[in-house]
Amino acid sequence: MTFTHVLVTGASSGIGRALALALAGAGVTLHLGGRDEARLQAIAAECRARGATAVTRAVSVTDAAAMSDWIEGVGPLDLVIANAGISGGIGGEGGGTVENEAQTRAIFATNVDGVLNTVLPAMAVMALQSADARGLRGRIAVVASVAAFLPGPGAPAYCASKAAVDSWVVGTAPSARRRGIHMTSLCPGFIETPMTATNNFPMPGIMSADRAATIMLRAIRLDMTRCAFPGWIAAGARLAALLPAGWREALAARFPAKGTM
Repeated sequence: MTFTHVLVTGASSGIGRALALALAGAGVTLHLGGRDEARLQAIAAECRARGATAVTRAVSVTDAAAMSDWIEGVGPLDLVIANAGISGGIGGEGGGTVENEAQTRAIFATNVDGVLNTVLPAMAVMALQSADARGLRGRIAVVASVAAFLPGPGAPAYCASKAAVDSWVVGTAPSARRRGIHMTSLCPGFIETPMTATNNFPMPGIMSADRAATIMLRAIRLDMTRCAFPGWIAAGARLAALLPAGWREALAARFPAKGTM
């Protein structure tokens, strides 16, 4: 299955960049969003070298009006991937023991509001598109995380924000499907990206962004509602979440906290 009109947020690096390259090909139009215009132009050039038409938009997902204007103006969309996200933690310089207010608000503004600012306009656009033989008008995928399954004290705002969007996507999927829109929550484990580069603790099951993009696109094509991978990491996170809070905290204390971005 080839997607011919695709929009990706957070496309200038990490998973977003890998997804854009994996989707690029002859006859494909990619709408690539991100905050860094220079990096967007660089990935667009790589996509064009693979035969795709790549159009960039320097925009922050936290700007609801700008996101609506962009998404509503690009034309038909087969696939929208809400990938943009930021991380944080309590292990930065200064020895802080909790996420500060600005950091917490920034994480929720990007990871939750940013997803809504992407998905809601995309749903409105797709609802007006013609349905195919299966009654499908478009697909929307949201990049969450296996962190959604475990409230980690080392990065509480990040875990909570990913839990919120994963739960919202999975809960919204049935009603969206009745409108001809398939939604997928993508929950990867550790991926080799700038976001994980600050982690100074073991990252079991870590994989390349290219490998993650392959798994994600396969899940989207299979119309999965949720894809959590690697499976053993996702299962481990779910099991750990069942432990008493005190036990989880004692276990987490054995590892360094995540550094701030």
